[in-house]
Amino acid sequence: MAEAVERALDEERIVLCEAGTGTGKTLAYLVPALASGKKVVISTATRALQEQIFFKDLPLANRILGLPMQATLMKGLGNYLCRRRFDEYSRSEEGARPGIGRTLDTLRAWMDESETGDLSELSTLREDDPVRLAVASSSETRVGQPCQHFDACFVTRMRREAEAARLVIVNHHLFFADLALRGPHPGRVLPDYDAVIFDEAHQLEDIATSFFGVRVGEARLGRALDDAERALRHAGALDPLFARGAGGALERARRSTRDFFAELARAVPRGEPRLTLERDAWSGPAHVRWLELDGALEQLELEAQRAHQIASRSGVAPGRARPASIGDALDATERRMSDLREQLGVIVDGGRGRVTWLEVGPRGAALSSSPVDLSFLLRQRIFETIPAVVLTSATLATRAVRADAPESRRSSHLDDADAPPPPPDDAEAPRPARAGPFGYIRSRLGLSDDGVRVDELVVESPFDFARQALLYTPRDLPPPARPDFAERAAERVAELVRLVGGGAFVLTTSLRSMRAFHERLRKLAPEFRFLLQGEAPKATLLGAFRAAGDAVLVATTSFWEGVDVPGRALRLVVLEKVPFAVPTDPIVRARAEVLESEGKNAFMDFHVPAAAIALKQGFGRLVRTRRDVGIVALLDERVHKKGYGRILLDALPPATRTDDLGSVRSFWSEHVAVPVDGSGGAPVV
Repeated sequence: MAEAVERALDEERIVLCEAGTGTGKTLAYLVPALASGKKVVISTATRALQEQIFFKDLPLANRILGLPMQATLMKGLGNYLCRRRFDEYSRSEEGARPGIGRTLDTLRAWMDESETGDLSELSTLREDDPVRLAVASSSETRVGQPCQHFDACFVTRMRREAEAARLVIVNHHLFFADLALRGPHPGRVLPDYDAVIFDEAHQLEDIATSFFGVRVGEARLGRALDDAERALRHAGALDPLFARGAGGALERARRSTRDFFAELARAVPRGEPRLTLERDAWSGPAHVRWLELDGALEQLELEAQRAHQIASRSGVAPGRARPASIGDALDATERRMSDLREQLGVIVDGGRGRVTWLEVGPRGAALSSSPVDLSFLLRQRIFETIPAVVLTSATLATRAVRADAPESRRSSHLDDADAPPPPPDDAEAPRPARAGPFGYIRSRLGLSDDGVRVDELVVESPFDFARQALLYTPRDLPPPARPDFAERAAERVAELVRLVGGGAFVLTTSLRSMRAFHERLRKLAPEFRFLLQGEAPKATLLGAFRAAGDAVLVATTSFWEGVDVPGRALRLVVLEKVPFAVPTDPIVRARAEVLESEGKNAFMDFHVPAAAIALKQGFGRLVRTRRDVGIVALLDERVHKKGYGRILLDALPPATRTDDLGSVRSFWSEHVAVPVDGSGGAPVV
């Protein structure tokens, strides 16, 4: 793998590499990147993985090569404190409240000592704390060089370090935020670079969708209006002696926001989190409410402009914020109102190749509009623009990569509502449009054209899956759509948990299933400690799980990937069912419709490959080192009865396989006291 990355950087090539767990893929790209002499951006999926690369893997690679540290870590703007916003919030009426004042005192003391301004350094400050949201930087609130705090700004410092560094470690969200800025209105977040290496590249399409789309919600508008109110108040524009227009504009904007989203939410069926909006949704009352909101935001923009002009001419009253600070805040308000109006216009106008939807959640409603097919955009903006690109992950291949893996030729159909429409019962199961293990990912990322030269490499895991892991796929459970599935499946999970003595992940495909499993398992196996996703932050839950050694964690999609629990603490992974994407999700449905309109089979070319990648991610939670031993149980009997089942199973690592519970017991009894590596040391379990 290192040789392939070195060749890509040297010869400006594109590389797709699936590197199984345990291959050391991080070092395989870090060493050639450091040795290349080029400016390289390394982009990964999460902040946690960024920090692992920067604080653990990168120092090791530097020691191997005998090089000084020439890298920097860049996070999204929302991770950094904004000095201007902090000053404004400290002077606001809200900032003077006793509880908030104490938090601001803590922030002020930390701000004077911190070298990075990274708010994650404050472990006592929750990510959803309203004070954090009010003082964090963002692309909407950043003024740039005219800001009086520019030279002392933490974001400015971060960017200067990135300009000087050879390697810049980012996450996919920040990378695509930068890529989106390098569009019709040139701007950038990252320094210019010669190459990019995408780790966890299987997530690129979904993350890119959000950044090349538009999203405006009640929460975002509420934060913008709160900031606008603080800016206008500091300028004296809300003083009745100054003028009445600004206060009225603020109230009108808040009222119009409520009315607009309330009107749209009436169309959302109870229990449905998302609703696709067609063009005719923007007629009648919804159109009227949008025009009212657009007019209110325009009026507020003009009031901020007027307040800026008056404050600049007349100065400010004693005790108010400094004139430069007022101007920065009012400039930001003008720009935000203009941007919000423009983005709402994009959402309402729609357009060919886009899908628009409404979500209603705990923090209010939100509108989104995104391109359906990003393949052309990604090809144009990444693969035809950036000289060298490496894409790697433990799960990129969706077809069998072993020479002896059989192909499925049987019919493929589903009989429950959780999966997309199948081909007819008597139809031959069609093969994906492009042969080869990377056909799916190439088609989604714009690399399927034969004119695009791509090096492909599969580096299999060094782990002995046949000895270390057992894949249990029972045939005697009802299909997931049956009403008795949850009860029967929970009984089987309780048996498995007792067999291995806890240390289990139970991973579901929906919040409803997660809660149902958790409730049933607590009654069926009360002797175990059960943890539930959402009861505490993810890191806290994982820490408790590792420390307990025999706990059972019931969770959904966010624990299917990116979670590393090596050793004895995790010895059983239960996968409720095949993780098909929800077919009614607006983006999923729109992508399937595009494929069907092109004469392709959306089920085989889209739904099955996507499920295969997600299933491999779930399986991958189990074996993390050469000494790990455990069981993966997939409770979905359709993998035995449907043609697509063979495709899904063949894509998984070559673990020992069984559908018999007695064989599971035998496997466990054989391994419970025998070291996998044959060293004669302490038992693995």
